[in-house]
Amino acid sequence: MSRNEIAWKEQPKFPSTHFVDTRIYTDEQIFREEQEKIFNKCWIIGCHESELPNAYDYRTFSHPGGAKLFMIRGEDMKVRAFYNICPHRGNTLLYDPVGNAKRVTCIFHAWSFNPQGDCIDIPRSKEGYQDRYSSKDAGLREVKSEVGFGGFVWVNVDDNSGTLKEYIGDALGMMEENLSQPLEVFTYHKAIVNTNYKLWHDTNSEFYHDYMHYFNRITGMMQPGYFDRKYKGYPGGHASVGSMEIKYDAYAGSQERAVGWPGLAPGGWVLIDLFPGMTFNLRTSVLRMDTAIPLGPDKLIIEFRGLGLKSDTPEQRAERVRDHNTIWGPFGRNLHEDLLGVHGQGLAMREKSDSKWVLHGREENSTIHDEVGMRHFYAEWGKRMGRPAYDPFGDNKLS
Repeated sequence: MSRNEIAWKEQPKFPSTHFVDTRIYTDEQIFREEQEKIFNKCWIIGCHESELPNAYDYRTFSHPGGAKLFMIRGEDMKVRAFYNICPHRGNTLLYDPVGNAKRVTCIFHAWSFNPQGDCIDIPRSKEGYQDRYSSKDAGLREVKSEVGFGGFVWVNVDDNSGTLKEYIGDALGMMEENLSQPLEVFTYHKAIVNTNYKLWHDTNSEFYHDYMHYFNRITGMMQPGYFDRKYKGYPGGHASVGSMEIKYDAYAGSQERAVGWPGLAPGGWVLIDLFPGMTFNLRTSVLRMDTAIPLGPDKLIIEFRGLGLKSDTPEQRAERVRDHNTIWGPFGRNLHEDLLGVHGQGLAMREKSDSKWVLHGREENSTIHDEVGMRHFYAEWGKRMGRPAYDPFGDNKLS
């Protein structure tokens, strides 16, 4: 039966781990704390090494903690990351999203830097600074970075953070063989969505929403083994979902994937979520990588990368591109539906709206329609934030 206002706002009759207060998706204060306590403490994917194939190639990156960064490959072929800011007067150094620069020169006063972050020229330095300041004092602010786990370039703006390996732990263990060969990005696109980053990550933490995807229902949900896939949680908020065989030919006009993937069974599909907003989604012939970059509590950039093997022949690459675009390209069968779903949540969950609770209460023995993946995520969220997701402001008394 329908509910009046009092009934609508009553706490769900679930344990506190099984629902969250919608203010964690809409409140500006919560978002600013997330930037400081979560994104500025975690390892985040900035790009893939194949996007910087040559010496002096660079790529700019809007870090989800708010910093503007760039990654650049040096003459020594090492990739490094820096704040995209001149130490002189705080000007932006690189404006183009991608490029090649043997020296990075600030347009304002022509201070120049090499890809190692050293200042190599200050015009009229001696005249202006005498012996008080020189290029050796003016290096760029470097950011901790590592290349790993499939050749991705990871950054961490916290100088006191642990290593990337410590951060990932065992979460990518089941994909070790899948990531053993050099990979290459063959497609990149991004979407700007009016929603909260956690809502996007939620879509990769549960498969109950497969009812929204006709393609998934036909090729996966109706096939043997679908409901047997299990979630496994790892320390740090990471989680994985076991593999199954996708029957691509069950969809009219589709066909089996002829190009496979190292270590993956024919038609295999495995997904790994990394806290706080990255997803390895390997489906038969293509690795899709999502990176969530929040711009505010209600606006989000999602970067999508499609990857194949660097050793691909032209024919193999063409098939991977076709397989990717059929499902995950901007005009594919699945992606626009996911984006519509989280956009709809963003429309409804407005600050000071009547939306009050989000339920994570499904329990199916940690299988595919269990919402345990989200419960695992929000346990880590609460730990890092120092706030329970069900009561972020301390004004929800448990009944």
